[in-house]
Amino acid sequence: MATKIKMENPQTGESVFGFYGYSWTTLLFGAFPALFRKDFLTFIGVFVVWVILAFLTMGIAPFFMMLIWSFMYNKYYTTGLLKKGFIFAATHTENELAAGRLGLKLNSNNCSTVAP
Repeated sequence: MATKIKMENPQTGESVFGFYGYSWTTLLFGAFPALFRKDFLTFIGVFVVWVILAFLTMGIAPFFMMLIWSFMYNKYYTTGLLKKGFIFAATHTENELAAGRLGLKLNSNNCSTVAP
């Protein structure tokens, strides 16, 4: 089950939720969670691959693709937000938990992350 973590961009003041854990929505709805999160390039890429695999395998491979992608998407999305300048903006404990689950370390200010 995915867990939400509040994230903010200090330069723009924009606030969004990042996610970590298994993405049931990606398993059930394919590429559309990326579209609803305004992750347009990922949506287009996953959707195109999904359609190509559907044609090549008569509809069998997209299920397996979404099964695998649902394990990876939340981490991919949240680390993408970090690369865009967002930082964790929840409590210190929640920030530490999210960073640990994503395989990252907190900075000295305990709100943003860096790769280990």
